[in-house]
Amino acid sequence: MNAPVLRFAPSPNGRLHLGHAYSALLNARIAGILGGRLLLRIEDIDPVRSRPEFIAGIVEDLAWLGLHFPEPVRRQSEHIAEYRASLMNLGERGLVYPCFCSRGAVAARVAALAAEEIDRATDPDGTPHYPGTCRHLPAGEAAARRAAGEPHTWRLDMERARAEAPGLQTWTDFDPDGGERRVASDPTRWGDALVGRRDVPTSYHLSVVLDDAAQGITHVVRGQDLEAATDLHVLLQRLLGLPSPAYHHHALIVDEAGGKLAKSRGSASLADLRGRGDGPESVRAGLGFAPEA
Repeated sequence: MNAPVLRFAPSPNGRLHLGHAYSALLNARIAGILGGRLLLRIEDIDPVRSRPEFIAGIVEDLAWLGLHFPEPVRRQSEHIAEYRASLMNLGERGLVYPCFCSRGAVAARVAALAAEEIDRATDPDGTPHYPGTCRHLPAGEAAARRAAGEPHTWRLDMERARAEAPGLQTWTDFDPDGGERRVASDPTRWGDALVGRRDVPTSYHLSVVLDDAAQGITHVVRGQDLEAATDLHVLLQRLLGLPSPAYHHHALIVDEAGGKLAKSRGSASLADLRGRGDGPESVRAGLGFAPEA
């Protein structure tokens, strides 16, 4: 059997904070328990928020914590053609459709439906399901609008996707101490999820399953805030003929108010902690990890 492979995959839209540090250190610990390897992946598909200095900062912060990774490091921005090919594959099978609605138009349509007392389901993130405005556009009209350069995203036609991947879908939840259980998934709670953005022919959900397969990831360790996304990821894996890793979703590090750490909320970065004199040993110990050997 091949050795287990795990990955730590931050987005370079800011400096790492304690939540990132915990996830990276936990990945390293579990990789050691399993006798596997830990890879670094840079999820930089966002052309606006991803910046070179943040990528350099990620490497610097992880090295400061005592974490080093095999080269080359996979960067999503270098694999756009692969994501586009998979998105086209889904499109040729009628499983995705172009959506020309702006965010404002979607919000207005959802509000109108709510006013008409039509059921308005929300996804696990609390966002109302897309009301399907563009789902049934005539193929000729959609093609003409795309040819004219009209901005559009790509959405998964959930009803068709579930028809092509029928039956009960499950994923493996693993315990680092050796236990496993099967978890039933329900991707329909995501509605017609976004799988291709206006600026790049992919989304987090599409690129992450393609990356995991390309890198041979066998075990995914990530925060509980991404647990619900696993339902959608398993569906995409089935549709694209990709293997499904085992998953472990860890508790989040939160601030004093119980909120998720984020740079936008003013959470201290590892660089901030380093600047005020904190050492890596104290950070590791504060997160429950033994000092680096």
